Amino acid sequence: MAAGGVWVFKNGVMELEPEATSRKALVYVPANETMRSLQALERRLGALGWERYYEDRAIVQLHKRDDGVDLVSVPRDFSRLRSTHMYDVVVKNRNHFKVVDL
Repeated sequence: MAAGGVWVFKNGVMELEPEATSRKALVYVPANETMRSLQALERRLGALGWERYYEDRAIVQLHKRDDGVDLVSVPRDFSRLRSTHMYDVVVKNRNHFKVVDL
């Protein structure tokens, strides 16, 4: 039986991190603002050149206006945002976002 966990990007390497008991939050670094809603995240990503690409009842995908290759997918229900979604935003927006323990 496989152990539970989350894949995270650390020091240039993807690692399986065991399920943590602590909660995580996505923070917009320049304003030290914790992202608490999809609207807040979209506003910050929009300022960085991201726009909606696809949406359905479960997810919203955003892509860069000038380079549609990268996609960021987040759940429409922001309470379902997990660390994998957060790290995806961080990796594609270095120096603008970070993930912190609550």
